Amino acid sequence: MQHKKCNSLSNVMREPVFIKQNITRWRDYQRRLENPSGESPDTLAQMYTELTSDLAFSRTHFPDATITSMLNAMTLKLHNEIYSGHYEKSSRLLTFWTREVPQAVYDNRKAMLSALAVFVFFMCVGIASLFNDADFARLILGDSYVDMTIANIKNGVPTDVYNSYGEAESFFAIMLNNLRVDVICFAMGIFTPFVTALIMMYNAIMVGAFTFFFFQYGVFGEAFLAIMQHGTLEISTMVLSGGAGFVLGSGWLFPGTYSRMQAFRRKAKEALKIALSVFPVTIVAAFIEGYLTRHTDFPLAFRVMVIVLSAAFIIFYYIVLPWLVGRKRHNRLATDEQQSTL
Repeated sequence: MQHKKCNSLSNVMREPVFIKQNITRWRDYQRRLENPSGESPDTLAQMYTELTSDLAFSRTHFPDATITSMLNAMTLKLHNEIYSGHYEKSSRLLTFWTREVPQAVYDNRKAMLSALAVFVFFMCVGIASLFNDADFARLILGDSYVDMTIANIKNGVPTDVYNSYGEAESFFAIMLNNLRVDVICFAMGIFTPFVTALIMMYNAIMVGAFTFFFFQYGVFGEAFLAIMQHGTLEISTMVLSGGAGFVLGSGWLFPGTYSRMQAFRRKAKEALKIALSVFPVTIVAAFIEGYLTRHTDFPLAFRVMVIVLSAAFIIFYYIVLPWLVGRKRHNRLATDEQQSTL
């Protein structure tokens, strides 16, 4: 009898702690369930999994408590929402691009910044290598490409390589190659972020050497205008795909408080969202390279506009919007936590 009384007292003591630890999250779920059509299926599924776990714990330790009834009602509502078929695919498509991708980028901003740092560092390595060894360009770019580019520079058309093939042919070849690079950078993250970093290292060194090569021959200005028309998006996709690979690898390498498999699944979903968002950007970059970059006779204002608009898109969608979405969620949770302490 004394043992039962001790257990009962323990349960009474655990209930306030249980509520305090989770009330902010529950209030967030209650608010979001007021408009469930604005949430993605993945988010609803994650909420349902967590609520059923909370409900099971509550039923086991304090079945007659008010919190158990509340959790049961929330879980039932969420269950009906998920399985009633009310969720519209069109809504999911919208929230994927406006919420899920920005939130995934924000939640993994350290991994994305790490990818950017890796790329910039090895691009500088490429520049320094060519600065110290003139033959490095042939090592990293190949003799035939270097000889062709030197000939183009002497003929006054340093970026004439973009006229080597027809527009449509160039577009499809470039698109397929760059998509392949994106997929490899992302997928190799499953073997730890270090494998993705090695792939980024090669591409970054090549970009650095390629850029500095034109500087050495005194045609950097013209080459920069031509290359960055498509390069603004293309280089960004290399970094973003690498960042997605970092996220993928960090799931099982740094599981935190989750089990290794749980952490991997969570990070794999987030990494996949980031990777999928990159593919359309890669296609647009290939289109610009295939159809616009070759036309060096286009007005300067037009070429600068393409670069500026490309940079503005990357900055807004992958920096500003994730920050806005992430801060909005953070402020909402902070407000709930303050209310829970009142």
